[in-house]
Amino acid sequence: MDDAAESDARIIVASASNPQLFALIFERHYDAVFSYVGRRVGQEIADELAAETFLVAFRARQRYDGTRPIARPWLLGIATNLLRHHQRTEVRRFRAYARLERPEPSAGDLEGADARLDAARARPHLLRALADLSREERDAVLLLAWADLSYEEIANALGIPIGTVRSRLHRARVRMRERLAASGQYPSEVAKEVVHTDG
Repeated sequence: MDDAAESDARIIVASASNPQLFALIFERHYDAVFSYVGRRVGQEIADELAAETFLVAFRARQRYDGTRPIARPWLLGIATNLLRHHQRTEVRRFRAYARLERPEPSAGDLEGADARLDAARARPHLLRALADLSREERDAVLLLAWADLSYEEIANALGIPIGTVRSRLHRARVRMRERLAASGQYPSEVAKEVVHTDG
């Protein structure tokens, strides 16, 4: 556990008596929260939702579990809860992006062109598969893929047991594999690359 990670908990606990300290948490984690929210519902409302995430966190800072050294999973859990109000927007966004034509790689850029071309072909199918997941499954998948949280951190963020995280991710993977296979796509590294590609 490094000093920066340890200090998240110390800063949040100390901010109960010195609220200005919470600005350090904002500075450390705003970009990660903004990026995660933006990928899910679009940049148009990401700034507002990211700011709201920190407002909710600030108001709830007395309830922060000081044994959790890193605040990012907690903040992303708050963001995920706020995103529930925007679920329809997220699903519409995934389906709209799935309909978009993706440009073909240029002939001059051959290094990795096959992988990018495969990813571009699989992307619409993958986005439709994401849109078809339950909210709970989609939250777990996107916290894993776009927020790069571990299973334990996802459990912490969502306030659920780690076994539930494993179950949701397993069900999501099975459903996504079936959806991709039915569309003629074969899940592999292509699917991983597409999930990590920004919209």
